[in-house]
Amino acid sequence: MKTIRVELGERSYPIYLRHGILSSIGACLTELGFKSGAKVAVITNNVVGGIYGAKAEASLKISGFNPVIITMPDGEQYKTIEQASKLYDSLIEYRFERSSPIVALGGGVVGDIAGFVAATYLRGVPLIQVPTTLLAQVDSSVGGKTAVNHPKGKNLIGAFYQPKAVIIDPQALTTLDAREVRAGFAEIVKYGVIRDKEFFTFLEEKLLTLLDLGYDLAIAIATSCAIKAEIVSADERESGLRAILNFGHTFGHAVEALAGYGTYRHGEAVAIGMVMAAKLSVMLGVCKPAVAERIEKLVSSLGLPVEPPPLPADDVIASIKLDKKVADSRMRFVLVSGMGEVELRDVSETELTAFFERFYP
Repeated sequence: MKTIRVELGERSYPIYLRHGILSSIGACLTELGFKSGAKVAVITNNVVGGIYGAKAEASLKISGFNPVIITMPDGEQYKTIEQASKLYDSLIEYRFERSSPIVALGGGVVGDIAGFVAATYLRGVPLIQVPTTLLAQVDSSVGGKTAVNHPKGKNLIGAFYQPKAVIIDPQALTTLDAREVRAGFAEIVKYGVIRDKEFFTFLEEKLLTLLDLGYDLAIAIATSCAIKAEIVSADERESGLRAILNFGHTFGHAVEALAGYGTYRHGEAVAIGMVMAAKLSVMLGVCKPAVAERIEKLVSSLGLPVEPPPLPADDVIASIKLDKKVADSRMRFVLVSGMGEVELRDVSETELTAFFERFYP
């Protein structure tokens, strides 16, 4: 088993990565110091729960815990305050206490909303992330960002709340549909672009084995988690360095919201957003065209979309202005300056308008 650590002083936590570890969730909780007999809320959705709910429940019972499976509907459209309220109702009904951990078993939606509930129920209860999608394994489960969506924008209501551990089982990816797997590759590509040019080259060279979910994918997951752990350890609350993790997300979130949540998987929207951000970098003279072309080629080769839907530029700009990363009304983008290197830059509305006129007329 490979263990990666997020170093945050007393709130540091491990990322356990091992094939088959879903059968050992209970043992992991025991190792983390949770006491036998404790109630454990396993928050999942109706799809993942049907595949892994019984396995998680059995593992927890074998280790002496008292698990309760709480199921929500599957889909980004359910990552809402209303659904969070229903989860609170269940926790209250089963009389969960402040020491009772919540296990988030599922993809990014489950992890985000279960994390938000854990952060706010009784002012905070222990959280264990057990991501079952590629995107969640390499991104959303690590770092403590929790949130629900608002009709005006994605993740506008949330909190920074670190888990006690992240438990990653690459075998869970074998039950995903191909589209969901491809969506997760967007975040993996992101790490190569923002931090590690050798990793980006590795992804280019190992393309076929990655798509076949071979051994190289476990290496890619571990590398992605290590990069994110390093960044989060240095800047937990996105006051500086951590902002580079938003590469592709500013455009991506706008596309996701305007197209209607559920039209694009989050990773698909991020893929589009990365290509758009790379082209914006070229237009502003921040990077050479060859860098943007290389990013677009890899994204496309992974079966991800590279072109946004036909959306009015004014609507996209208005959506970006609502983004939670906007500061003092300035639209801030992560731009690529070279492979493995990015920079933060404020972009004016005039520049954005020119960008859309040039690339997406």
